[in-house]
Amino acid sequence: MKRVLIAGEGSYIGTQIAAWLMRSPEQFAAATLDMRGEGWQAFDFAGFDAVVLVAGIAHLRETKENEPLYDAVNHRLAVAVAERAKAAGVSQFVFFSSMSVYGLTTGRITAHTPVRPKSAYGRSKLAAEAELAALANGGFHVATLRPPMIYGPGCRGNYPRLSALVQKLPVFPRVQNERSMLYIDTLCAFVEKLLASGKGGLYFPQNPDYVRTDALAAAIAAAHGRRLLMPRGFGWLLRLLAPRVPTLGKVFGTLTYDRAMSAALADTATLPFAETIRRTEAGV
Repeated sequence: MKRVLIAGEGSYIGTQIAAWLMRSPEQFAAATLDMRGEGWQAFDFAGFDAVVLVAGIAHLRETKENEPLYDAVNHRLAVAVAERAKAAGVSQFVFFSSMSVYGLTTGRITAHTPVRPKSAYGRSKLAAEAELAALANGGFHVATLRPPMIYGPGCRGNYPRLSALVQKLPVFPRVQNERSMLYIDTLCAFVEKLLASGKGGLYFPQNPDYVRTDALAAAIAAAHGRRLLMPRGFGWLLRLLAPRVPTLGKVFGTLTYDRAMSAALADTATLPFAETIRRTEAGV
């Protein structure tokens, strides 16, 4: 049995992973640790096989005033926790980074795409990645995940905003874009296999298929018993504006990981996309 510590009590991802692992008590024993404040520093990491760090700052409007907070939490706290875990004999450390390290609103990310973060969030994640990689050795495996947008029941961030908008609109433009997305259960299943392997490395978990924004909107509407009108003719304009207008780019632009980047542990079972949206909208 592997003892796993989820560092980031109350976080969306951490709560879901802990619940997922507890479904297999013969394989995993999961505990959570509150990372708010300085109380965590008195915690004894000894006896755990793996630490999954999910504590961090995201979905907060960035300002010059709060930029140091991103660095303090997403970067320096992550390194401090990893150092404590390594010193206590923990053999695997799982860190949640982000697609934001590439600094792209639109584009197709391959293994050769350079990392050029443009936000305090992305810079703090990339800085943490570098220092964590330096801590890794034969007895301390650091696994870094750079997931795309994560969605599922009770999720936070851009998905619930889009869902709320779709539920109010009678019309939604048809557009031929592609987005990498990641359903929370698919992520949890991936993390389970990663923990079982004990490996380190850089990972890019995503759904097996890219998602068009209009198909996402239609699935959300259908989950609420509605049908959207989807006129043609606006796609070319949205594709033209997406790289120039960040808000439009986040919704209607193409942003994907090359599927070859997600080959590791790719045999993870997944639900049909429409079913993942139905469950997300139903909150189950």
